[in-house]
Amino acid sequence: MATETAAKPKGSMRVGVQKFGTFLSGMIMPNIGAFIAWGLITALFIEAGWLPVAELGGFGTDAEGNPNTGLVGPMITYLLPLLIAYTGGRMVYDVRGGVVGAIGTMGVIVGAGIPMFIGAMIMGPLGGWTMKKIDKIWDGKIKPGFEMLVNNFSAGIWGAALALIGFYGISPLVEAFSTAAGNVVQFLVNNGLLPLTSIFIEPAKVLFLNNAINHGVLTPLGVQQSLEDGKSILFLLEANPGPGLGILLAYMFFGRGIAKASAPGAAIIHFLGGIHEIYFPYVLMRPLLILAAIAGGMTGIATLAVTNSGLVAPAAPGSIIAVLAQTARDSYFGVILSVILAAAVSFLVASVILKTSKQKDDDGDEGGLAAATSRMESMKGKKSSVASNLTGGGNVAVIAGPIQNIVFACDAGMGSSAMGASVLRNKIKAAGYPDVKVTNASIANLRDDYDVVVTHQDLTERAKPATSSAVHVSVDNFMNSPRYEEIVDLVKESRSDRADSGGAHAAGNAAEEAVGGTSPDSRGAGAHAAAASADGEESASDILVAESVVLSGSSTSRDAAIDEAGQLLLARDAVDEGYLRAMHEREESVSTYMGSFLAIPHGTNAAKGHIRKSAVSFVRYPEGIDWNGKEVKFVVGVAGVNNEHLHILSSIAKVFTDKAQVAQLEAATSAEEILEIFRKVNA
Repeated sequence: MATETAAKPKGSMRVGVQKFGTFLSGMIMPNIGAFIAWGLITALFIEAGWLPVAELGGFGTDAEGNPNTGLVGPMITYLLPLLIAYTGGRMVYDVRGGVVGAIGTMGVIVGAGIPMFIGAMIMGPLGGWTMKKIDKIWDGKIKPGFEMLVNNFSAGIWGAALALIGFYGISPLVEAFSTAAGNVVQFLVNNGLLPLTSIFIEPAKVLFLNNAINHGVLTPLGVQQSLEDGKSILFLLEANPGPGLGILLAYMFFGRGIAKASAPGAAIIHFLGGIHEIYFPYVLMRPLLILAAIAGGMTGIATLAVTNSGLVAPAAPGSIIAVLAQTARDSYFGVILSVILAAAVSFLVASVILKTSKQKDDDGDEGGLAAATSRMESMKGKKSSVASNLTGGGNVAVIAGPIQNIVFACDAGMGSSAMGASVLRNKIKAAGYPDVKVTNASIANLRDDYDVVVTHQDLTERAKPATSSAVHVSVDNFMNSPRYEEIVDLVKESRSDRADSGGAHAAGNAAEEAVGGTSPDSRGAGAHAAAASADGEESASDILVAESVVLSGSSTSRDAAIDEAGQLLLARDAVDEGYLRAMHEREESVSTYMGSFLAIPHGTNAAKGHIRKSAVSFVRYPEGIDWNGKEVKFVVGVAGVNNEHLHILSSIAKVFTDKAQVAQLEAATSAEEILEIFRKVNA
């Protein structure tokens, strides 16, 4: 596992703005498809569109003389802001936060009477955050059976209150801000000053601050302008691929070493794929090249202003394909010309800089492409799966800053990954880093915001596409893999600059750490495990009972052992027959052998509907059985609803990483002794 570490981004205003921009982007980007749909409908069906249709474009009157509403107006006024608000609320407090945020945003929309994108970006997260705080007031205090009543009415009452607050309080403020911002933009346009915005936008792109500008200001204002005028120049202030293309072309002709060799591929990714960050390392190698980007950007904006051209909707990603798809019907000449001229000017300026510069581009120099890529990833705060390929390091993991989140992934996200997460969590905690979050998830639920992803060697290729920015570690068993020590060392290396504070931080957090740890989101294992640890024995007794413990199993093969463990779950009415079949399906895809003579057969992710309640079975085979070439003496069958099984799995993991505890399990003469061993671990 070759890794390269980069320095942690320093706390600064840049980092704060970057995080804010990332949050804004998180609300906009998942809904870009809706923006594109609206843009296509607008370009096609409005009165000045390619295929004018009054009923769809919203012009003219119907048979009764009433104005046609069409699709364009309602989509931009209601659909898009509500989608943004829901996404923002969900980012803060899952679906519940999204629903409340959308309700509150409706008040802002109706109160202002115009598309309320900025209002949605305020009310969505605000609704999620306030609902989260309100729920904490009675968390754990609701009488059994009244949970749904309280949850539904609290969300409804607070959502209605937020809608009124949005209508009377927020909408006038947001409307005033939108008007003022629009006036500023119009002033720049009227006075020919809009090209000067490139002085700020182009450096902001390289520093990953563009999301705050683009999604926080330009996109909302651009949509409003597009609704009024049928197009907006604002959509191309940041998305124009011309400036970056010019810089990469200059490297193709006048660069040296690996920078010149990689520039053609980077140009294709940038121009056709729309991934602008691919050219950032080239600018960081020659900081003076930012002048080329600024000159190209100013030229492109000036061309758009002179030709009165624009897009009907945002172009995301900034690919020439996306740009042309969103170009207004009367703007193709101006938009294409702006891209060509921006690239040409950027190319000329960059060529002069490269020809007159004495700095080397080869990998041995401090300013080489590899170092520049590392600096870029440090500023970004995470590994760039695209930029890393520039240096031939596509298979080399790059950690930008300290490791914070590690996830164990398996097919179902229930058993083997939970065990492995518990083992590694304890190792990292013992090393003095309890704030590193180690969780588990199914491969289907992986997101690209983890630092390290651990999978069984048979599942690694399935996990990589969803988590391309992470370091991937393959193991052959989840219980005692030697790769865990490598991960611990990687954590130490990535956080070496915090070594002095690590011990104090560990002591301060030790009291908060339960055996299962904590989780960064509601889908991980730790959140429930931490709660369960406060009532460890009760959770264990609910899930693993004496009736489900067999000290001497009768099976002699893997499949028979799975049946035996599954029948114990079936006897408790915890699962139905479909779950037993799914246990075999899971075993055929990836082995559930854990190491330390342990296997934990469980169903596939699709089989969760066959689980009626959480339960665990325990079968011991004193003579051992063959499990895909591995000796297994303990088989633990697992079925879990809402992660309720994870605390006992954490306890099992602690037992099986302790040779003395394994010896006690081998020597136990009663089911009560087995249960007592786990109760001691829980204490």
